Amino acid sequence: MTLVFGLTTLSGSARHVDAQTAPLPAPPAAVTGQQRSEEYVIQAGDELSLKFFYHTALNEEVKVRPDGRISLQLVGEIMAAGRTPRELTEELQASYGAKLVEPEVAVIVKTFSGYRIFVAGEVGDPGEHPLVGRTTVLQAIAQAEGLKVTARTTEVLVIRRNLDATPHVIPVNVKSILEGTDLRQDLVLAPYDVVFVPRSRIANVNNFVQQFLTNNIPFSFGFRIDINIQR
Repeated sequence: MTLVFGLTTLSGSARHVDAQTAPLPAPPAAVTGQQRSEEYVIQAGDELSLKFFYHTALNEEVKVRPDGRISLQLVGEIMAAGRTPRELTEELQASYGAKLVEPEVAVIVKTFSGYRIFVAGEVGDPGEHPLVGRTTVLQAIAQAEGLKVTARTTEVLVIRRNLDATPHVIPVNVKSILEGTDLRQDLVLAPYDVVFVPRSRIANVNNFVQQFLTNNIPFSFGFRIDINIQR
């Protein structure tokens, strides 16, 4: 049986891709320009490490507050959320430049609090989960308290948005991962990926997209999924 996925978006059609060539999505925050859209955007709750090259006494680690700001020595409060590390670096160098000679500083994002993944369907704890470090499909399912006995492990879906916000559906055979016959199926997840573990044949994913994506994901794909099964 061959599964053919056709996705119709508001702006065009997205192609079906495999787990090895799946593109990464854009950050969830608003962006200005293609280059910025490919950079990480700092969010509330992120932990930042500030490294001064010539004034090491000012080195510190700070957490972005819920209001998006950080409190720093000498310069007080600075808005960090909504900026890329590069943009925040430029802001800090300008602010410290009025007080220091050679205010060279590096901004390093130590932990990413804003990124999430979503696991739905036949798992023990469906819903939103934090994306911390390198997380694969199998690890995400483990975070969601594992597979139910009713799970259809040969037709798990990863739904991902592309840089231009168009979606991709990536079929993953979790059974082959568990059996060790094809570990390449254990796709590394990207921020805001949705892992859907179906109970029955994959045609039921239409209802899932309507009920879960529309109501639970903090951005809009604006698409429908048409699935044709060829025997």
